[in-house]
Amino acid sequence: MDLLSRLLALMPVSGRLDVRCHFGAPWRIEHTGTDAREIAYHVLLSGEAVVEGAHGASVVMHTGDIVLFPSGGAHTLHDGSGEAPSSTGKRVQNGFAVETNHGGGATADLLCGRFLLPAVPQRLLRENLPERLIVHSARDGGAAPDRLMRLIALMRDETLEAGPGSESLVNHLSGALFALTLRYASDAETPPRGLLALAQRPRLQPAIDAMFETPGRAWTLPELAQLCHMSRATFARHFDEAIGRSAADVLTEIRMTLAGRMLAQGNRPVAEIGESVGYQSDAAFQRVFKRQVGMTPAQWRAAARV
Repeated sequence: MDLLSRLLALMPVSGRLDVRCHFGAPWRIEHTGTDAREIAYHVLLSGEAVVEGAHGASVVMHTGDIVLFPSGGAHTLHDGSGEAPSSTGKRVQNGFAVETNHGGGATADLLCGRFLLPAVPQRLLRENLPERLIVHSARDGGAAPDRLMRLIALMRDETLEAGPGSESLVNHLSGALFALTLRYASDAETPPRGLLALAQRPRLQPAIDAMFETPGRAWTLPELAQLCHMSRATFARHFDEAIGRSAADVLTEIRMTLAGRMLAQGNRPVAEIGESVGYQSDAAFQRVFKRQVGMTPAQWRAAARV
């Protein structure tokens, strides 16, 4: 199983479309950020938009581009004119929220929504993705962008025509949009540092497979390096170049994600769950879980079930 499939199997992501925006310049969207289990996304169906946030330089989006914010931070999209935005109004059309303004300048059409993350610790996903991820699907060519464009076109058509089940279908398509966006981002010529970069390091795949398949084993760096037919130093260097984190850090995050899912979904004793992900001592598991997640396993189990 490839890395992205493993990640999505461990952390299945769904989606929700919040609003479709039809604007004429000048316009501006202020997004205050998302909750811990959400990632904001914006799809530019037509026109151009400037993206700004706390991290990274401003970037111009073109028709077909997608931007998401794995860190959950506040961000802004606007027309780039620098003028005060026109007032907006919101209505429900065919079951979907639609926001419009009275700007007479260049038009832009956007889908704005959220990817919804499951009740598992989010560190494995969030800390290994960039603060902001943009995919220029319409301009880069190739099969993956073509699939993105067809998926975006289907989402656009469903919001316009709103047939039976359109709301549910668009939300499911949002989940597919997340997977396809990450797939294309990981295939780019210069993918972001972090988890996505490992997809272009096939020599590291045996170690990643081992950590996902048998997280309870007491893996050592030499053992992981041997699986990849590398020396310990070479393996550590390749891993750090790709992800900026050690293999031990990633293994810990995989273990905590698995443990968090088991805590949320079942009633197995905490110590038994800890042992299944590699901790012979309940005290050691409790200590690492609290350091990684910010609460004890018992507190996590209670919070995840609210």
